Amino acid sequence: MPSFLSNLSAEQTRLTIGLAAGIGVITIAGFVYLYKKYGPEAPPQKWRRVGELSDLICYPIKSCGPIKLNSIGCGQIGLEDGNLKDRIFMIITTNGEFITGRQHPKVTLVHPRIEKDKMMLSAPGMMDIEVDIKRLYKVPPIKCKVWGQTVQAVDCGEEVARWFSRYVLSEDFGLRLVFYPSCLPSREVRPINKKFETMFSRDTGAFHDATSFMLFNESSVHDLNNRLNDPVQVLNFRPNFVVRGPGPYEEDAWKWVKIGNDVIFRNIKPCTRCKFTTVDPETGTFRADGDPLKTLTEYRMFKDAGVTPVLGIHLGVRTKGTVSVGDPVYVEAD
Repeated sequence: MPSFLSNLSAEQTRLTIGLAAGIGVITIAGFVYLYKKYGPEAPPQKWRRVGELSDLICYPIKSCGPIKLNSIGCGQIGLEDGNLKDRIFMIITTNGEFITGRQHPKVTLVHPRIEKDKMMLSAPGMMDIEVDIKRLYKVPPIKCKVWGQTVQAVDCGEEVARWFSRYVLSEDFGLRLVFYPSCLPSREVRPINKKFETMFSRDTGAFHDATSFMLFNESSVHDLNNRLNDPVQVLNFRPNFVVRGPGPYEEDAWKWVKIGNDVIFRNIKPCTRCKFTTVDPETGTFRADGDPLKTLTEYRMFKDAGVTPVLGIHLGVRTKGTVSVGDPVYVEAD
């Protein structure tokens, strides 16, 4: 039987072979581009949809109240839109050590809102106070510490320091508020996290515990709540992204995540959980029953994650862009 090529003219044959070669060159060029941009861990070229972004949450002050959003940019430092950025402020002691809701759960009831160059703060029993963000860029930095790592920060001044001290400690002194003035992460990967090979210093965020982004799966908390006497909220876990659609704990196995058409993240590590999850975000107090941490310890311990249970995943951004509630969420295709 005559071959396909034998039925073509010499010119058609040359065109067919040339087209195939061209496709091969384009494919190789694509791989070369991805390798140069991302290194040996280039994102996948094929994706499958697993759900949609159902909630988008920013926490301007570490451990304080959330701001829910419809849309926001994802940069190297975390969620960002002008002066609204994730974990860009932090409460510290006069010795420069950071404090969180683990020690002082009532800080979760401090609610910030960003209005152009100002941050307004409110808390139960306190008069609202204003922080001039624009002014902070002109203030010389000081040194403070996050998990033992030194970070350059800007002190936000005496008035707001006294406000936090009175609210948290019922004293005039003892706490201060600091601001992260850079647009890029500055810390190295914490020693405890160096075993995660896909985590780099560019992923460490501003004043974040581990990485610039954290993703949570709605059905995972639904499954957890089926095991609890009193249910918890997604806000107990303080994620940035909440996804609706996947089955419980499917996020554990994801390597890559794409939100919308453009923004790509690497799954860096599972999110280890601590006493902070037992703080009721509505009351700013610890739950007496020790849940959800107690129940998570019974079935969500990962050998490589440490001595605490895990729920949710830490992400590092690999392609920046804007995400919105309702965006489709994709992961790598099998």
